[in-house]
Formats: sequence, structure tokens, C-alpha cells
Amino acid sequence: MDLKFKKCYLEDLQTLQEISIETFNDTFKDQNSPENMTAYLARAYDLKQLERELYNPSSQFFFVYVHNEVAGYLKINTDDAQSEGMGNESLEIERIYIKNKFQKHGLGKYLLNKAIEIGKELHKKSIWLGVWEKNENAIAFYMKMGFVQTGAHSFYMGDEEQIDIIMTKHLFG
Repeated sequence: MDLKFKKCYLEDLQTLQEISIETFNDTFKDQNSPENMTAYLARAYDLKQLERELYNPSSQFFFVYVHNEVAGYLKINTDDAQSEGMGNESLEIERIYIKNKFQKHGLGKYLLNKAIEIGKELHKKSIWLGVWEKNENAIAFYMKMGFVQTGAHSFYMGDEEQIDIIMTKHLFG
């Protein structure tokens, strides 16, 4: 498979918004009300919101291309951009989003390994993520990749409180 891994910049904003909405909607629309999905998508993937995230020096986005087509992306956070106060020795994987037609081809593992590489390059001691407690396939995948549950936090889908399991993998001692 012809893969490319490329950092996202402001000129990628429209593509970033489109893939965010498409992949999030495809993944979660069947488990959530249309009202909560609409409210969440409008807030989380608003162009101004994504622009702020792109401008944050502690957040980075990376596209993965398959045969020159954007197949998905990775978003990582360090320092104060992390969605939980995990400290400066941690790196958060906030999003691994893969378009439906590219799923089951190892791209999630590819992006996860890229995040681990970046974490090691930045000398982070651990890498962590939040995953919806009902997303059993993702939880099993992360466990297989060496992550363990270390906590939980609330995630709001519109006005509905949901629980994300926090999973962590240690990179260095």
C-alpha cells in the first residue's frame, strides 16, 4: 500500500473539517440522537474551532494518504493542549480518524505507531487517549497495542454525558 504521512497546515482546514465530520458521523451516528450529533459536529468541527486547534503549537494534525487520497488523520496534543491535565511528560492521542472505505487496512495501527514515534522523539514518558466505553473494538485494539485503562472522564455528545475510558501506554521508564 502506498502510504504518505503529512503534517496538516492552515491550507488543509477545509479537508480537515470534511474528514472530521464524515468519519465521526459514520462512526457514532447509530448510537446517538440526531440532535446530539448535530450539536456536537457543529461545535467540535466548526472551521474557527479547527483553525484554533491548528494554530495551537501544542497540537498537531497529520493526514495519512493512500495512493494520494486522504484516508484519515491523527491529532496529538502535548502540554496544555491535552484534554486532561496529564502533565508535560505525556502525549495525548486525541483523534485517530479513518474513512470507512480505508478501515481494516492497518491504518489505525500505522497512525498509532506514528504517535508513539513522535512521543519518543519528544521524550514523553507516556502516551494516552480517551475511548468511548461502548467502543469495544477500539478498546480491544488499544489493549492489544499495549495500552491499559488508567481512568475515565466525561465526554459530552450534545447534552448527553458519556464516559470515555482513559488508556495509557508507558514509553520510557
